[in-house]
Amino acid sequence: VSDLKTGHFYQFRVFAANAAGVGKPSDASEPFLCEKWSMPEPGCPYDLEFKEVRDDSLVLLWATPLYEGQSQITGYMLQISQSNQLDNWTILTAKPISETHYKVTGLQTGHTYRFRVSAVNNAGVGRASLPSEPVTVQTQPGTKEIKIGVDDDGFIFLGYEAVKMNDESEFLWSKNFTEPISSQRTKVETTKNRSMLTFTDPSEEDLGLYTVEMSHSPRLSSSYDFTAEDLERLRELSWQVRNPLIALKSAWQVEVSEKGSVRLWLQTESLSSSAELRLVFNDREISSSPRCKINFDTAKGLVEILFDQLSQEDEGSYTCQLRDGRAKNQCTLVFVDQKFREILALADWNRWDIQRKAGPYFQEFLTWSVNEDCELIIQCKVTNTSKDTSFKWFKDGVEIKDFAYDQTSGVCSLTIPQVTKKEAGSYRAVVSDSRGEDVSTLELLDNEYDKLLQLLSEQCALSAGPLRIESTAEGFKIYSSLRYYISFLKTSWYFKGRKIDQEARAKPGCSMQKVWIEILNPTENDKGEYTLEMLDGKETHKRFYELSTEAFAEALLEHQRLKQLAIAEKNRAKVIKGLPDVVAIMEGKSLCLTCFIDGDPAPEIFWLRNDREILDQTQFTITKESKRTSITVNKVTMEDSGKYSIFVRNQYGSETVDVTLSVYKKGEKPPANAVEMG
Repeated sequence: VSDLKTGHFYQFRVFAANAAGVGKPSDASEPFLCEKWSMPEPGCPYDLEFKEVRDDSLVLLWATPLYEGQSQITGYMLQISQSNQLDNWTILTAKPISETHYKVTGLQTGHTYRFRVSAVNNAGVGRASLPSEPVTVQTQPGTKEIKIGVDDDGFIFLGYEAVKMNDESEFLWSKNFTEPISSQRTKVETTKNRSMLTFTDPSEEDLGLYTVEMSHSPRLSSSYDFTAEDLERLRELSWQVRNPLIALKSAWQVEVSEKGSVRLWLQTESLSSSAELRLVFNDREISSSPRCKINFDTAKGLVEILFDQLSQEDEGSYTCQLRDGRAKNQCTLVFVDQKFREILALADWNRWDIQRKAGPYFQEFLTWSVNEDCELIIQCKVTNTSKDTSFKWFKDGVEIKDFAYDQTSGVCSLTIPQVTKKEAGSYRAVVSDSRGEDVSTLELLDNEYDKLLQLLSEQCALSAGPLRIESTAEGFKIYSSLRYYISFLKTSWYFKGRKIDQEARAKPGCSMQKVWIEILNPTENDKGEYTLEMLDGKETHKRFYELSTEAFAEALLEHQRLKQLAIAEKNRAKVIKGLPDVVAIMEGKSLCLTCFIDGDPAPEIFWLRNDREILDQTQFTITKESKRTSITVNKVTMEDSGKYSIFVRNQYGSETVDVTLSVYKKGEKPPANAVEMG
C-alpha cells in the first residue's frame, strides 16, 4: 500500500472475488497509524518460495526486507518447524548467511515443513517473516538434474531435461537464482524438452551457481555450482575434443633378431585407410630405401623401420608423425649414445654368432666356479663337433694338457685343487676343424681374480670345522680345520667377547689346512669362551669353543706331560753329527773317526766294534771331550773291517750311531757307496 501520509490513521477491508462477482467486505481492521520506521533492527523478509524440492533437501528463497533498520543488513537467520508445530521453531543456521537463498539438507522424505527468515544488522536480529507455505519433501517422479560436460565441438555446457512441458513452457536460466545470464558469454539452445546453456569462452568470471526452472512450474528446477575444478577439468577435455590424439598402444620399441637385423616399431589404435604417415630422421624426411624398409599397416596401426644391417650412420632421432582426419599424434625415438651402441653391438654379435656356428662352436663360453671342496673349476661346452675337431687350452699363451673333455656332452673342464697366485692369468680355449674355428677367453685377473678369492674364502670358511683344543709342550692350541686356508680369508680371535691381539702368551697362527690361537703357559684365567671370526670379504663366519673347568684340567695335564717329554728330548744324550754310513781306507793306513755329541748332564761315551766295547788302547786310540769324541785305528788291516758304533747315554736317554769300515788292498778300488778316508 503506497501514498500513505505520515501521522494519519488508516483502516482496511478485504473483498473476495470470483467469476460470479465481488462478495461482502470483511470487518474493518484496527486503525493503523502511518509513521516512519524507527526500529533499529531490520524489517522482516517476505515472499518465501521453494525450488529444487527433493527427497531430503530443498532450496529456500526470499525477498530482502523493505526496511533495513538503522544499519545495512549483514545476513539472515533461518528457522524450521514441522507443519503441525507452528509454535516450535528450530534455528537452521548457526551463523547468519549472506545470500537470499539457502539449500536446506538433511530433511526426511515425505515430511512436511514450514520455514521463516529473519534479517540481521548491527542492531541485532529483526522480526521473523510470516511462515512459508507448508512443503512436503519428496522428489517428483522423473526429476532431472543439471549436467555439465563438453559437446562434440569442444564447448563447455550445462544441460537440463524437463519432465513435463506444455506449449507455453519455457526454460528460465539464472545465476545465483536471481541474476540474469549474460548473452555475451553464454548461448541458450532449447530442443524439445532439453535446454543447453553453452559457454562461448569460459573463464573464472563464469564460475558460480547456475539455476534453471520451468516457467509453468517454478518448483521444477535444478541448480549446479560451476567450480574452478570443473573449469580446469573441462578445459582439458575441451582441448582434447578439439585436438584429438591418435591413441598409442606402444611407443617406439627396438628389437634385434637372431640374424642381426634391427626393427624399430610402434603401434597405435586402428586407423582408417586414409591415415597419413611422415617419418623424420634427424630433421630429414625419410622413405623406404635399400638400406631400410618402412612398413605402415593402418588396420593394425603398425609403423616399422627395418634394417638388414645397422650401421653408425643410422644413429639419431626418429620421429613418426601420424594424421587421421582431425586426429593426429607424433612419437620420437632418441636412438643415440649408449642405447644405440648397445643395439649396434648386439646386432653385430648376432651376425657373427650365425657365422661362427657354421663349424664347431662354444655353446657355453669359459666360466669359473668353486665347488664345496674349495676346488676351482674352469669349464666350457662345445657343440657341432666332428671326429676331426681339435680342442686346445692355453694359459698366458702356454698350452695346457691336463684338462678333461667329454666328447659326448661336449663339456670340457679344468680342475685346480688348490688355488695360488699362479692361477691368475688369461685362459683361452680354441675349438676348430675344416669348417671353422671358435675361441673363448677368460680373464682371471684383477677384479675377477678378487671375486674368485672372495668365493674361495667363503667356501673355505664354510668348510671350517668346529673349534677343538690340542695340548702342546708350550701350552695349548684352539684350532679349526679347513679344506685349505688362503690369506684372503681374514681371521680374528676373541676371548669372552674381547679381541685377542698378539701378545706374549697368545699367538695366532695358520697352515694350509688349519687356523689356531696358541696360549702359552696357561693359567686358570684362560678358561672361558673362545670365538673365531672369518671374514670372506662379504660375510663373517663364526666358530665357538667353551674351555670349561674340566676341559682345561685335561688340557693342562697333557701340556705338563708333553712339557716333560720335551725337556727329556732336549737334554737326552745324542750324536748330532760327524759319522758317515760307510767309510773305506787302504790297508796299512790309519783311520780317524770324529763325531759331536750333546746332552745335559754330559753323557757317557762308549765306542763299539761289532757291538762290543773297544777296550784295546794299543791298536785303537780313543779321545773323549765334553762335546766331541774320536777313535783312531792305527795301521788298519783287512781284519779291521766291520761295524763300528758310538753309544752315548745319560739319565734322559741314549743313542747309538753305526758306521761300516771297509778295508781294501792297494791297487783295488773302494766300494762305490763308501767315503774314502786316509
